[in-house]
Amino acid sequence: MAKVSALVVDDAPFIRDLIKKALRSQFPGLQIEEAVNGRKAQQTLSRVAFDLILCDWEMPEMSGLELLQWFRGQPGSEKTPFIMVTSRGDKENVIEAIQAGVSDFIGKPFSNEQLAAKVKKALHRSGKLQLLQGRQTQAGGGAAQDSIAHLMGGRKAETPATPAPPPVIKSAISESGSTESDTTDSRDRQITQHVRGQAQLRLANEQFACVVKTLSLRDALVVVRRSDYIPRVFESGVLDLEQDSDKSVARINAYVHGVSSMEPNMDCEWLKVTLKFVDQDPQKLDYLSRLIASGSAQKHYSPSA
Repeated sequence: MAKVSALVVDDAPFIRDLIKKALRSQFPGLQIEEAVNGRKAQQTLSRVAFDLILCDWEMPEMSGLELLQWFRGQPGSEKTPFIMVTSRGDKENVIEAIQAGVSDFIGKPFSNEQLAAKVKKALHRSGKLQLLQGRQTQAGGGAAQDSIAHLMGGRKAETPATPAPPPVIKSAISESGSTESDTTDSRDRQITQHVRGQAQLRLANEQFACVVKTLSLRDALVVVRRSDYIPRVFESGVLDLEQDSDKSVARINAYVHGVSSMEPNMDCEWLKVTLKFVDQDPQKLDYLSRLIASGSAQKHYSPSA
């Protein structure tokens, strides 16, 4: 029986692993390969045909949009689903991708269920879902169990060189970053007066306006107001940072590394969330460097400003 294959393209290893794990869990039997950027994906697609492409937009060497434009120009590519996985949602970006021939979008951050639904729809439209379903049934020894029916039932690649990070900028009320003691709670409460939404943390199930207490090229410590949904460790997300000088926004892919209450009680309204960045895109790292070096990070993201 013919194989059904997918190519996952993203410069962030964490995101690639997240997608591959979700696909293997939801679609047993799907053959998965990966590429670390658009250029590597182009080389792979020149040699091998795939039934599905899941591609990040912002990548070094060749962006997802550039890869899409090249791919749609290849003979026989018009029916292959090409899904853009992106934190971009601006109207002009969507129109540009549609004009280039994108099949669908998955917004970052995403849940396994959202990813499965998009992939299932894409494979169904291309006629590959039935083939994959038949393969899974055969692999199950003829048992009357179709894993596709349960899709929605449940909730080393090379990397570009990363410039050495500048010293972490810290606010006047945070002397030890994410390891500061709860003895500083009285000073931490000042943060509540400065939540203005200059930064936004987007998770699959919730969005939080936040204040950034510390910021470096590798991580950030942010403060968010507690809601019915509490961020989970290792949950993927996107931190939107706006530079006030030109109103440009950097969408930094990250995962939740730690969550703690700002006060030693269950009724605390504010949470400290430590984020680890996973992007390898030099453009985003350069943006962060300029943001930190310009002092705007101190002005706009420090609670003491």
